[in-house]
Amino acid sequence: MKVLALNPGSGSLSYKLLAISRADGATRGETVLHGGYVDHVRGDAIVQGAERAVAECLEIGVDAIGYRVVHGGCRFDGPARITPEVLEAIRALADLAPLHSPTDLALIEAASTHAPDIPGVAVFDTAFHRTMPEAAWRYALPADIVGEGVAELRRYGFHGIAYRYVTGRLLECLRRDAEGTRLVICHLGGGASIRAVRDGRSIDTSMGLTPLEGLVMSTRSGDLDPGLVVYLIRHKGMTEDAVNDLLFCKSGLLGLSGQSGDIRDLEPAAAAGDGRAAMALEVQAYRVRKYIGAYAAALAGVDAVALSGALAENSAAFRGRVLSGLEFLGIHLDAARNHAAGPDAPRRISTNASAVPVWVVPADEERQIAREVAELLEAGR
Repeated sequence: MKVLALNPGSGSLSYKLLAISRADGATRGETVLHGGYVDHVRGDAIVQGAERAVAECLEIGVDAIGYRVVHGGCRFDGPARITPEVLEAIRALADLAPLHSPTDLALIEAASTHAPDIPGVAVFDTAFHRTMPEAAWRYALPADIVGEGVAELRRYGFHGIAYRYVTGRLLECLRRDAEGTRLVICHLGGGASIRAVRDGRSIDTSMGLTPLEGLVMSTRSGDLDPGLVVYLIRHKGMTEDAVNDLLFCKSGLLGLSGQSGDIRDLEPAAAAGDGRAAMALEVQAYRVRKYIGAYAAALAGVDAVALSGALAENSAAFRGRVLSGLEFLGIHLDAARNHAAGPDAPRRISTNASAVPVWVVPADEERQIAREVAELLEAGR
């Protein structure tokens, strides 16, 4: 089966056409036939890139198209064939992921127009976190406010496609089955989150109802006092749209530094003595360390930590900032391993004596999307 996986981010598009062979319900072989990546694009540019990707891959042959969809609410606990009803459910959740959902929908509609006879499958970032216990996903709000159904007010969590892939790869590196393991997995890119994993299943995650909660991100604020939002509306005269734009698009590293949300700009600026850039980087790293410690407590111990995402994969300095001070957990960074140029494959960056091994595990969301599409269509669901 040839599956085209389309992976739109908040500012990028990546895609791969993979030949997937399966037997006895398991993936037996995967071959990348074509692919590409476009960075620093948004909205219509992502949709146009997807249209070109579909056109290119149709010449090779496509049996199915898989789409990364950020928010699936309570309705979807796994991938789903694209139907008008599924699109309507995604549309109903668009306000909860304003940087992603409108683009997801436009991309699906555009690609479906170019390839109307090819089955499409939505693969949801939120689905992997449906195993969280109620104590982790429930907000302390009255039941009549929380509601129920597709847009119930609760913690959903995101980056689930990447987490599913990285979890599997990390277990392979550890040479362990999922049963009995306690893992902390960090997905650290322009959007960032952390997840606690027990027995291979998500038990807690830093993002919540929307992709805004949790870590300091490129342009997103992460955790803040909800009273701050009320203050901005009452005393600063800000509209709800202005607050939404502030917290999603003008905060995070960009807001802290006043110049950029990209650590490729901020790290050299900090090294040159820019105090705001240095402060932004330290606030970001502090938030990551705090969550790692919190999830160590939630898991009652940690067997391994995985770092994934563009920041974690490409910046040794970032990894050093994040892991500094976690020696009390048994985490000891190996400076030489950390600074060595690594392959596009998992690599250990902790010392051999580190009680908790730390691995850099590149995510392959497109490969995971293709796997889930093939599994669903093979099962005839």
